[in-house]
Amino acid sequence: MTGAILLLGIPHDENSSHLRGSADAPALIRRELHSDAHSSWSETGFDLTDRFLDHGDIDFAGAGDPWERIESEVGRALNAGHPLISLGGDHAIAWPVLRAVRRRHPSLTIVQIDAHPDIYPAYQGNLRSHTSSFARIMEERLADRLIQIGLRTLNDDLRGQIGRFGIEVVEARHVGEGLRLDLTTPVYVSMDLDGLDPAFAPGVSHREPGGLSTRQVINLIQGIDQPIVAADIVEYNPSQDLSNMTALVASKLTKEIAGMMLKTALG
Repeated sequence: MTGAILLLGIPHDENSSHLRGSADAPALIRRELHSDAHSSWSETGFDLTDRFLDHGDIDFAGAGDPWERIESEVGRALNAGHPLISLGGDHAIAWPVLRAVRRRHPSLTIVQIDAHPDIYPAYQGNLRSHTSSFARIMEERLADRLIQIGLRTLNDDLRGQIGRFGIEVVEARHVGEGLRLDLTTPVYVSMDLDGLDPAFAPGVSHREPGGLSTRQVINLIQGIDQPIVAADIVEYNPSQDLSNMTALVASKLTKEIAGMMLKTALG
């Protein structure tokens, strides 16, 4: 199918440091994504009806390393040759997802929208913590560049890690309406929903006031001028949501990322 978008649920939150619950997110995001209460069109002019090739959710019930399972399932999905959107799950899943994506893209830039940089060396001894996923990603050189947008929780330890890995940072207080990214490679978008202000996305485990609006995030996504080859949307915690607001925001961002993927594929 020309112009298809792959969808894969990764219902895993065992590495969350505060609250569990994001493992329940994929089904609720899908419900909003396919609801006839909302338009099936992206703002960029693509009808997403029947565009998604949904691989369902990864089953973690069996034995084995979850990270190996995620990497394998993402790799299997990518074999179809289409861009992929992964629905988490906590942000820890980005590490094994990017292992599979990087094998297919020797040049890659990560655009991460997040309240937190997730680059602690480890948290409470857990190297797979969702607070440490991008430390692992950069240690393994799974991208050429990492651009983090929306940060508002930096301390001296995190600033040291930013310097160590050469991460490019646009803190939330510096995000203006005209922000444009200088991109020269294919892009992986890592969308942590707590990058938005809690007024727009209350259903997250780590609410951090002072964040981006939904409009600002959509504008950032629509301003990406290189192919978006894969993305994740993570950290939606339904147990913390209000009136399904965050599920709706997550589905909207899924559609807008998909629309940008199709813009590259179909012109």
